[in-house]
Amino acid sequence: MRRRAEDHGTGTEDRMKIARVETLRADAGWRLFSFLKVTTDDGLVGWSEFSESFGSAGLASVIEALTPLIIGRDPCRWEEVTAWLQVMTRQSRGGLNQQAIAAIENALLDIAARARGISVAALFGGPIRERIPVYWSHFASYRVRNAAHMGVPPIRTRADVARHAAEVKDRGFRALKTNILVPGADGALFQYSPGFGRHAGWPELNWDNRLLAELKAHLRSIRDAVGPEMGIHLDTNFHFKTEGFQRVAEAVAAFNLTWLEIDSHDPAALATIKRMAPCPIASAETLHGRREFRPFLEHYAMDVGIVDVIWNGLGESMKIASLCDVYEVNCAPHNFYGNLCSMISAQFSACIPNFRVMEIDIDSVSWRDEFTPPPVIEDGELVLPTGPGWGVEVNEAAIRARPPR
Repeated sequence: MRRRAEDHGTGTEDRMKIARVETLRADAGWRLFSFLKVTTDDGLVGWSEFSESFGSAGLASVIEALTPLIIGRDPCRWEEVTAWLQVMTRQSRGGLNQQAIAAIENALLDIAARARGISVAALFGGPIRERIPVYWSHFASYRVRNAAHMGVPPIRTRADVARHAAEVKDRGFRALKTNILVPGADGALFQYSPGFGRHAGWPELNWDNRLLAELKAHLRSIRDAVGPEMGIHLDTNFHFKTEGFQRVAEAVAAFNLTWLEIDSHDPAALATIKRMAPCPIASAETLHGRREFRPFLEHYAMDVGIVDVIWNGLGESMKIASLCDVYEVNCAPHNFYGNLCSMISAQFSACIPNFRVMEIDIDSVSWRDEFTPPPVIEDGELVLPTGPGWGVEVNEAAIRARPPR
């Protein structure tokens, strides 16, 4: 019989213990979906999803290296386990170590909630909101780059972008986020991404007037298709230096953006952009922990703090959100992964008082929904599931049936 979480304080011999930790990977077209399965000595299972496709190669190996440190510990004392792992990785904190700890923490939270028969949100005092506004992320970008993986028509022209924008609005979404799409030598659109080394332009990351003109044409095609009330977010990632981000901020003034998203690891530089920008600035999705957020908040460098709950762990993410609240900054989760990540980010979005909006990828490979049930989205809002743990069940057999290519 499964031991109740309430019984764990009677002595160490009565506590649930972590018995096995396993990483699983699944093909997701142009990337991997990676999962962590933690099993207790009485058979209770907790799941999390993590990402090792975008700069986090080897993350599964780091999780496996940390596993001996947690075997035999009580998963319901997840704060203790997380603190222990932070101590044992202190000399190399952050980075892959933090992402590995986050994956473990999130799986333990699933166990701790399921042991009590409640949602993870209930572990943190229950949800503040049960319907969570979302925006369609990577609008048009995936269809430019990965249409063949998704089985949808590719986007090649500004007219295609406009038709897709109208579709997003017709499906009830009230906001979308796009990247910079410009025509290539063949006239077809491609995603401008020198910061990720996908084409020429790195490492200089310079701007020019033609690029800004194409950016305005891209945003105009969207705004004209969706009207003045639809929220438009623009993600510029790491694709410029400070000077270029300033020129982009000037260029987007006419389009009434919900936010201009910028990745920068220099809080003072980002603050100079925020002071001159005609729209809100969102940032911080690549930061780990409160210590990395702190200087950005002290410099008042952003209007919206983007928190990656998958990189930080939900417990640490809640603390980051509390710190942001002190500086009158609302938070939005960085969530461009699979369905389980969306459920983890939804619990975060449901619980924090200073919530802005939740990111979600709608475009993906068709078999994503085999691994975990898809989120329920109505009128541009995600309906928070009410089941125990993350609120959804993982189909392990489906994950194992789709090994990475």
